[in-house]
Amino acid sequence: MQLALGPAQYYWQRTDINQFYEQMLSTPLDIVYLGEVVCGKRHQLRAADWLELAQQLAEVSDKQIVLSTLTLLESNADFNWVRKICDNGQLLVEANDLSAVQLLAEAGLPFACGPAVNIYNQHTLAHLMSLGMTRWTVPVEMSARQLGEVLNACDSRPEVEVFAYGHMPLAYSARCFTARHLGLDKDNCDYRCMEYPDGLPLASQEGEELFVINGIQTLSGEPTNLLRHYKQLCELGIDILRLSPQWQQMEQIIDAFDCARRDDLDTELLPPGVDGYWCGRPGLELIARSGTGAPA
Repeated sequence: MQLALGPAQYYWQRTDINQFYEQMLSTPLDIVYLGEVVCGKRHQLRAADWLELAQQLAEVSDKQIVLSTLTLLESNADFNWVRKICDNGQLLVEANDLSAVQLLAEAGLPFACGPAVNIYNQHTLAHLMSLGMTRWTVPVEMSARQLGEVLNACDSRPEVEVFAYGHMPLAYSARCFTARHLGLDKDNCDYRCMEYPDGLPLASQEGEELFVINGIQTLSGEPTNLLRHYKQLCELGIDILRLSPQWQQMEQIIDAFDCARRDDLDTELLPPGVDGYWCGRPGLELIARSGTGAPA
């Protein structure tokens, strides 16, 4: 099973981004996704900069480098950004909305679909494969049982990738929640989300870590962690596990999953995380630790 580093969700300084991916080259990752997927206003790296970084990494590494597109397009500038990524002429593109799917399909190019593209059944899967999709990252809320049913119903299937570690991207909005929290207009946000390299925690009135706010994106308050379900992931025939970039301890996270695929599973290498969605339960639950239910 391959390990993939998903696209960075947060807004980091350009120097930090370059340093982060330089460090990732020495890890046992097989695939690295690059690109801005959250907000077209983020300007530390624009489309041309992501293309340049991707080409540099591809030249010095044997890892597969994939370019990811924006998830929520709000302007012609955003669409032009997506077009530049799709027209790169060299690297596989992960489409995160249907405008990117259309551009890639019209060009006759193979592509991957990210978790924000809503694919929940074998019919949608077959249609997108007919357009050129070769890899599917499963929606974060799909359970193991649902995924198994979809795959069993397929006449043919693409590569299947599962979001296995990280704060889950749950929703996108035209409103910037970080700007609103700071009393700013979205058009004059001062790029303040850069002050929160792990996002802005949002707790319930009871103090429970409910969500993480990341500009226009809402993430789960707790990271998902499917390390304890590694055997089941193998039994389902999953090809790739996606690990979402974290500001700290990314190397340890990668090493923990690499140990699992080398039959040296150590669940204590990672913080607990949650696995409710995977087990067909509310997403914030941790079934594997509590023993309150078997995987669905």
